[in-house]
Amino acid sequence: MLQKTMRWYGPQDGVSLRDIAQAGCTGVVTALHHIPVGEVWTEDEIRKRKHEVEAAGLNWQVVESLPVHEDIKKRSGNYQQWIDNYKTSLHNLGAQGIQVVTYNFMPVLDWLRTDLFYPTKTGSALRFEWDAFRAFDLFILKRPGVEKDYNEQQTAAAKAYFDHLSEDKKAALASSCMQGLPGSKEAFSRENILALLKEFEGIDEKTLQSHLFQFLNEITPALEQSGVKMAIHPDDPPFAVLGLPRIMSHADHIRAMLENTTSSHVGLCFCTGSYGARKENDLPKMFREFGSRVYFLHLRSTKRDPAGNFFEDDHLAGDADLYTIIKLAAELQHTENRSIPMRPDHGHQLSIDQHIDSFPGYSFVGRLKGLAEISGMEHAIYQQRAENGL
Repeated sequence: MLQKTMRWYGPQDGVSLRDIAQAGCTGVVTALHHIPVGEVWTEDEIRKRKHEVEAAGLNWQVVESLPVHEDIKKRSGNYQQWIDNYKTSLHNLGAQGIQVVTYNFMPVLDWLRTDLFYPTKTGSALRFEWDAFRAFDLFILKRPGVEKDYNEQQTAAAKAYFDHLSEDKKAALASSCMQGLPGSKEAFSRENILALLKEFEGIDEKTLQSHLFQFLNEITPALEQSGVKMAIHPDDPPFAVLGLPRIMSHADHIRAMLENTTSSHVGLCFCTGSYGARKENDLPKMFREFGSRVYFLHLRSTKRDPAGNFFEDDHLAGDADLYTIIKLAAELQHTENRSIPMRPDHGHQLSIDQHIDSFPGYSFVGRLKGLAEISGMEHAIYQQRAENGL
């Protein structure tokens, strides 16, 4: 069976460890968000968090995430020092029994949505809309050179969208698009983002890919010595935004990473929501090809429209075929004699969730609903396997 976990942002999270334990999870995925990006995670700090989790009757085997410093992505500034620090943190995590580190290699922003409270039949959800994003990019952020990224029709649609927004809705759009890092409720400023974007000028997809491969090959000895596996999260959304390169958005990107890194400790966080937001991605086919390198599962489902906009649908709805993914995961776990950690990713904010302080997409009852649906489906799949003698 999949190891059922839930993301926990630490002591500042409005969702408590007791809540997570009562939801039927066996563990949490968490991180030391109070430590600045790039600094070493000491064994004392890791041990303190681990004891806190275990005191609630849960385990901590997956870190989400140990952030990669922007200098590493650019291979500039103090990048070698940050890589050395990363290696030390990996050794310290391995010494405390942590098995998987989830991370991403997205420049500047870890994720991007244009609406954090999009109304659905079952509460509010995260949504990405192209006209809204282009309106933000063109008329709020006013990114230098932005005009060349959009054709005349796209720019006109964005202008019409922007002109119909009230001042409050313009502010809400800006706030949604400039959310900070996971575990932080502080949004970036326009000046912050423009300065960071400038630092990535001249870094294209091929260059960023090369920087990822070099980083992974440099930390491989630390991974193999510590026993820790790296699980890269896909780009979110899985297409180019703000003129930044994307290098983990589809099967060819995964293939390139695995071909250019030699260690089996380098693998994937298979996020069905992120990959599923891209129409070209065949999730079951991707899982069949790369399943042996999947070390962590994010299960959620996005719903696309013909224009390429998407929102977070119910876990068993949307465009992601979670039934087939869970079925393939069951087969893989049996074949390889291992259990894959999983968490229900994102959730609708239900009316009861409005009274619980939480991070966007991480409402407690909404995720609990998703976990229950996934657990029921998995139980039925295993029951069917047992009846078929598998």
